[in-house]
Amino acid sequence: MEIQDLPQDKKIILFDGVCNLCDSSVQYVIKHDKKDRFRFVPLESELGQKILKHIGINPIHTDSIVLYEPGISYYYKSTAALEIAKGLSGIFTLAAVFKILPTGIRDAVYDYVAKNRYNWYGKKEACMIPTPELKAKFLE
Repeated sequence: MEIQDLPQDKKIILFDGVCNLCDSSVQYVIKHDKKDRFRFVPLESELGQKILKHIGINPIHTDSIVLYEPGISYYYKSTAALEIAKGLSGIFTLAAVFKILPTGIRDAVYDYVAKNRYNWYGKKEACMIPTPELKAKFLE
């Protein structure tokens, strides 16, 4: 898939495909994405690398979640997490209240968790393979 072929009406979540915490988060988003707003791409994949390059994020310095809205904008770290929560149904929209905190503070907490995620939650040998039912949610 090429950048121009990305669905323009979906928000694309780029995630660490070998991180157990990230995998659980993706599963959680899928379960609560009642309006079918999100699609998923592992950061490590060829398409993930193309998207990062397209939006100007150096893949070497990215171990973070990225939310990309094709042709509109992108978010990373804590802002991406809050934007994703805002797009989910129900109580998750309340997460937007954390936007009152300065980005530097939010990202410091985010970076601390990101730095320790493999130690705390473990790591897979390879990216997860979606079930046939979920395959349409993944772009690569």
